[in-house]
Amino acid sequence: MTGSVHVVGAGLSGLACATALAGSGRDIILYEATDHAGGRCRSWHDALLDRVIDNGNHLILGANPECFAYLDRIGGRAGLITVDPVALPFLDLRDRRHWTLRPGNGPLPLWLADPARRVPDSGLLDYLAVLKLAFAGPDARVVDVLPEGSPLTDRLWKPLAVSILNTPHEAGSARLLWSVFRRTLLRGANACRPWIAGSGGLSAALVDPALAYLARFGARVQFGNRLKALERTADGLVSALDFGSDRIVLAARDKVVLAVPPEAAARLLPDLPVPDRFHAILNAHYRLESPVTLPGGLPLVGLVGGVAEWLFLRDDLISVTISAADALMDRDADDLLHLIWRDVAAATGLDPDHPAPGRIVKEKRATFAATPEQGHKRPRPQQSANLLLAGDWTDTGLPATIEGAVQSGHRAAAMAAQ
Repeated sequence: MTGSVHVVGAGLSGLACATALAGSGRDIILYEATDHAGGRCRSWHDALLDRVIDNGNHLILGANPECFAYLDRIGGRAGLITVDPVALPFLDLRDRRHWTLRPGNGPLPLWLADPARRVPDSGLLDYLAVLKLAFAGPDARVVDVLPEGSPLTDRLWKPLAVSILNTPHEAGSARLLWSVFRRTLLRGANACRPWIAGSGGLSAALVDPALAYLARFGARVQFGNRLKALERTADGLVSALDFGSDRIVLAARDKVVLAVPPEAAARLLPDLPVPDRFHAILNAHYRLESPVTLPGGLPLVGLVGGVAEWLFLRDDLISVTISAADALMDRDADDLLHLIWRDVAAATGLDPDHPAPGRIVKEKRATFAATPEQGHKRPRPQQSANLLLAGDWTDTGLPATIEGAVQSGHRAAAMAAQ
């Protein structure tokens, strides 16, 4: 008898864990408090726009092996489209200068020797400063290593740091930023290749195939089932799960994986240290009357010097992401649609005074604050012999990303299988 694995939470970490264990001979039960899976990575049909939109725009990079292992397991890779050639276009809204980073094919950054591939007004030696991140201590901030004031920091390091960490440049963890840079910019084009949601949105790639996969292997998924309490023995073992109307007593070989947000984990485990500061992400989706071309000719572009940070284009839908957007969260949606549209118009040549129909999506607690201080509060995955944690907020060594979420789910699955 191999026992059951009770996975609590059907976000990406929970889905990754459950699908990794499905077909292993164990009974897999996945519980979700809401009526849908995917957590912060999901799609729905918006009646106003009459289009499928995502709660936010997410990049999956070639250097995300855990995510691609998950996608290939569930058959979700077909729901993504890749950016080819590998390039990251940027536009500075202040002076209209634009440039495109085009990493080379090899692991050595020899492509930086070509001025046409670099940020305007930056020299080859300027890029060596990023290597200082490799030696940053656990309490070092990005601004301590890559100080503001240089064109390269202003136009590249700072925008990348804010979007990767979802934390202001002056507060973000240098060590966490390095964990991403060393896997991407320093590994060449294939590692930097962006993959974005296709016409079916994020759910078509990351969520719906996972639910179908679980059904195929007989795993049970229970929506609308919120865990109220964990009953534990004196030595920390989980003895029962209390869902209010239902109480599940665990057998000797059963395991529990908590793949819930940090605030829910802290409620269930009052002595557990968890990150307790968060930053918001703001997304805007506009349905255009006619097709447009973004600067650089690719389906995404990074903006510098405005409010909008990244534009993503999918057919006639243009989506905007603004990271660390706490200061914008209390503003009226119509006001935000007009404000953000001016940056969209500046990048596309559309009329700045006549916004397209749009939808604002606010994630007030999108990710934990990726600061050194909050990093010290990220817990280890194993809490007892039968209790494991999963989630992008646990100690993955990465910021709160899709890769980190999936990695944590796979790690919990490997431990649960022992």
